[in-house]
Amino acid sequence: MAGEAITVRQMTMAFGDRVVIRDLDFAIRRGEVYVIMGGSGCGKSTLLRHMLGLVEPSAGEVLYGDTSFTRSSPAGRDRLLRRVGVLYQGSALWTSMTLAENVALPLQQFTRLPAERIREVVELKLGLVGLHGFESFYPWELSGGMQKRAGLARAIALDPEILFIDEPSASLDPPTGRRLDQLILRLRDALGTTVVVVTHDVASILGIASRALFLDGESRRAIAEGPPAELRDRGPPVVRAFFSGTAPT
Repeated sequence: MAGEAITVRQMTMAFGDRVVIRDLDFAIRRGEVYVIMGGSGCGKSTLLRHMLGLVEPSAGEVLYGDTSFTRSSPAGRDRLLRRVGVLYQGSALWTSMTLAENVALPLQQFTRLPAERIREVVELKLGLVGLHGFESFYPWELSGGMQKRAGLARAIALDPEILFIDEPSASLDPPTGRRLDQLILRLRDALGTTVVVVTHDVASILGIASRALFLDGESRRAIAEGPPAELRDRGPPVVRAFFSGTAPT
């Protein structure tokens, strides 16, 4: 699994004259859990949207493997995004559909699998996230943690090579958040998926990240990258303050 899953080169994110982050350069290795972290409003979720092509960079580019996603045609981007799964912060489940129907949707849209095989895959994916037996439940019947797991099951329905997760522990109590962290690691190990997580949750960062990138809202740059424990102990002062909980929000 050597090599880079995603590379960001000399990317600047801006809205008109307002620069969010400039001169981003980093690479995400295949099979790792890579965390994008920083304080509120520093551009974490904006970076995720740029990496998914939902927003275009003001400068620079994003590559998937050796292929420039930024410079690809719409059809080329669609092909690259078939390798990607996304778990949004609010899970983004269709409330009028059962869990089985939610997980089946990407399989119905993007594969030619027969209905019986889709049912088997749906049961497998829900089982992987600990929701076997909940196929006929609706999202509104579940707790917040169970909704996150259901969203994760849908995100991995097509066996993505890359999984993006936006604020996995948002609105969850700490024990539920830690259980979700462990589930992310188990899925990474079981599926060999590269996982990119956006979060400001220090316990989650220390628990799951192979490496982390710190976005600094003050300088509007990425100022540190590496294993989170090293950044906590020997990173720049603002990064150490972030890990200790003393950074301004």
